[in-house]
Amino acid sequence: ELDDYRKELDKNQTIGFVPTMGALHEGHLSLVREAKKGCSVVIVSIFVNPTQFNNAEDLEKYPRLPEQDLKLLEKEAVDLVFMPEVEEMYPEPDTRQFDFSPLDKVMEGKFRPGHFNGVGQVVSKLFDYVQPHKAYFGQKDFQQLAIIRKLVKDYNYPIGIIGVPIVRESDGLALSSRNLRLTAEHRQVAPLIYKTLTQSLQLKGKKSVQETEEFVIQTINRNPLLEVEYFEIVDAETLQHIENWAECPEAVGCIAVYAGKIRLIDNIIYKKD
Repeated sequence: ELDDYRKELDKNQTIGFVPTMGALHEGHLSLVREAKKGCSVVIVSIFVNPTQFNNAEDLEKYPRLPEQDLKLLEKEAVDLVFMPEVEEMYPEPDTRQFDFSPLDKVMEGKFRPGHFNGVGQVVSKLFDYVQPHKAYFGQKDFQQLAIIRKLVKDYNYPIGIIGVPIVRESDGLALSSRNLRLTAEHRQVAPLIYKTLTQSLQLKGKKSVQETEEFVIQTINRNPLLEVEYFEIVDAETLQHIENWAECPEAVGCIAVYAGKIRLIDNIIYKKD
């Protein structure tokens, strides 16, 4: 069906693609709106990809709201929604191994082994099926965005990758489908993550990289309901840890925090002076 749809399109039409795992929120819809601005046809996929979960419970409990998702996408006047079953995406086990080195060896790659290989598997399949001209990804998953850019470069996909800024709640918490699983207690304290990241911007140039990292980790860990898994300040281009601020033109602080059992990620950019 997807194939037939593509074949009927005019050669001059540009396809914008927004891959999602569903449980859509304003962050996803901001990607859709960007795609609508830049392309004549917008395709959204909804697929909870099993190969990128290294935690079986997280996969099982990942929120799935297909009816609500479709209503939201209808409101945004999306042209086509692709919702494949696992059997369609993986008729047989995908044994491909991707090498995104050194991008996939740090942060998320270190704490979620196999995660980015699963991302490579599913995104390459989706790109092959949809054949978009442009694809849109949120900057909340900063490391994933860098890896997808590398995938496109390494495998010569003729696709423009567009990063779209993080959308936040009014209290600063980065929008995420996983927020739906936060208890009321954890939801109340979760904005401390972004608040602390924002405060750390003032430390650039006054404190060392290491002291800035310590400030963020200690400030968040002082709240008994939150536990930092990692916070690293890295080169925005290579994602490699930096020792001093002068090392790279732009640095990014990437963080993963457990609020109870729910793992939240966020990041902040330290602009060049």
